[in-house]
Amino acid sequence: MIEYHADDYGMFSTQSKHIIDCYHNGALNGISIMPNSPYLDECMAEIESFRKKLAVTVHLNFVEGKPLTGSKASRLIDRDGNFNIGFGKLLLVGYVPVLRLFYRKQIRREIEAQLIKCEPYMNGGKFRLDGHVHYHMLPVVFDAMMDVVKDNKLQVSYIRFPREELDIYRRAAGKIKGIKTINVVKVLVLNALASRNERKYRDLLVSLDVKRKLFMGVMLSGHMFYDDVKECITHAADIMADRGFQDMEILFHPGDVTQEDEVKEITSKDDLDFLNINSRNRQLEAEALKKFGGNLRR
Repeated sequence: MIEYHADDYGMFSTQSKHIIDCYHNGALNGISIMPNSPYLDECMAEIESFRKKLAVTVHLNFVEGKPLTGSKASRLIDRDGNFNIGFGKLLLVGYVPVLRLFYRKQIRREIEAQLIKCEPYMNGGKFRLDGHVHYHMLPVVFDAMMDVVKDNKLQVSYIRFPREELDIYRRAAGKIKGIKTINVVKVLVLNALASRNERKYRDLLVSLDVKRKLFMGVMLSGHMFYDDVKECITHAADIMADRGFQDMEILFHPGDVTQEDEVKEITSKDDLDFLNINSRNRQLEAEALKKFGGNLRR
């Protein structure tokens, strides 16, 4: 089974409508929801009648907006109370014992608050977990997340391990156009972090019966366009069979932010660039989901 997944649902109202349009008119069957967004509840009310048809995941967020724990997340925010902690800094913090202790405590508290906020929206009473900009793969964040899972005895059915199978892209070489150097670097970093986290928590993941899926969406991040993704899926099917995967998650970002009032509320420069300045790419990713939906209905 292929899960056609969209991140960032609930960030803003109009932006979320763009995402859900891909469910009504496309292949979309999974969403990740923004726990700290002031618009989350109203956006979830919009999909209440068909929410159980979607794979709903908590999109743990340390990038956009304000933390649910407010000033208690003092090491993670700027003077305005918005998240302001870079991926690289948190990666380094994880290897400095004294700093790691302080950051892990605040991150753990925020993760707990975000999970409590999203618990009513988890289908079947089980959590699915991932992270905005994949911050959940950072060792200090992943360890804090697993602390919360263990201490609260949470049921977790899925954790996104954004490890890309490089063979997909080797086999598709010369036929796809969307690979950027920065994305190759991201894939190598995330693959290493995913391996570390799976190795460290192997026993716990097995006891939780966390489902493994083949993942695709970082190497072509920002350019998950129909022709390239279709080409990659052909090779991914063979790799799934070879590696023993039953399912696959393909990540898209179809929620462009173009409404002036919503644009003004974006607090992360990277999100502004990704969702607004490059909004045409987000629209092309939405078109890809609609084309895949058309193929499924034939």
